Amino acid sequence: MQDSFVEDVVALLPNLKRFALSLCRRSDVADDLVQITAERAFRARHQFDPATRLEAWLFRILRNAWIDMLRRDRTRGETVDIHDSPQADPVDSAAQTDDRMMLQSVQAAMTTLPEDQRAVLHLVCVEGLSYAETAQTLDIPQGTVMSRLSRARRALGEKVGIKGGMGR
Repeated sequence: MQDSFVEDVVALLPNLKRFALSLCRRSDVADDLVQITAERAFRARHQFDPATRLEAWLFRILRNAWIDMLRRDRTRGETVDIHDSPQADPVDSAAQTDDRMMLQSVQAAMTTLPEDQRAVLHLVCVEGLSYAETAQTLDIPQGTVMSRLSRARRALGEKVGIKGGMGR
């Protein structure tokens, strides 16, 4: 039987990149975090329990790498947000423009959320992890995941002008 660990990790690289971007908001730093995560995962692959979800295990490694990076880089100056540079799109319809503006509005609003809420919102709503998987990834109780997600959705909805917040 062939070991698919390497292929499975490679298949999850885009998900790791999205999560890394949601944490650090810089493409170059996100790339570094994904690389660190892959290296740590391959070094510690013997510690992975196949009965658990690989994606959640990798997200936890990435989050821990982010925390390590924050601790190491505390003395650095201000960073520039990846979304600060506009992207030109010569072919654009009114609907695409509206969608893009709403997406940019949501992305900007997400950056204003506290990191703990932003991480939970990203893992549950973007990556599709369950509450239990998110709790395990972030090493917090499942009830905390649910309350942070609720607060994040409410705050995000208010920031983008959706009455009553953003429900599920």
